[in-house]
Amino acid sequence: MVKLRARCLLVGDAAVGKSALSHMFHSDGTLFQKNYSMTAGVELLMKCVHIPETSDSVILTPQELYIIDSPGKPPLVDACEKMWGEPSLLCLVFDLTSETSFTSCSRWMERVASRCRGLRLPGVLVGNKCDLSTRREVQASAAQEWAQSHGLEYHEMSAKEMENSEAPLLSLARVFLALYQERCELIQSLSPG
Repeated sequence: MVKLRARCLLVGDAAVGKSALSHMFHSDGTLFQKNYSMTAGVELLMKCVHIPETSDSVILTPQELYIIDSPGKPPLVDACEKMWGEPSLLCLVFDLTSETSFTSCSRWMERVASRCRGLRLPGVLVGNKCDLSTRREVQASAAQEWAQSHGLEYHEMSAKEMENSEAPLLSLARVFLALYQERCELIQSLSPG
């Protein structure tokens, strides 16, 4: 069995549901806080992600899964950015009921790219709060198109209703495993004999 460790950077505007997503995923759907204080810095969580249809798993350890929840105040965002380290995966979250949070995704991508020295991270774009369909401001087609143009996979979910909330992080785990396997094959092909 292969055990891998990945740094998963979770970013997006304040109040889009990043903490809800991470806590619901980490707790297997048992922890949705109805009243919580916004994260003012970096929260670290660990979860072993078993990839269905394989015996492989990707371990997200406390040092390697960074939950970045910015209230939007530049000094806090700047301080958090210094704690990102060198992530391996990106999960960019926006609120489907807020066009502004979707528009901010470009700014987040620029920030991550500059911090990662231009290296392209495998990632997902997540539209949260799909349970609030009557208040929806961002159409799936627009989000899908934006995600594709930035090399991201797109998922919609509701952390509150636990609808599709595991899909984005399982997708990232599969991508990370595939990259690992590609690198192993490359190394084997370069080895003599």
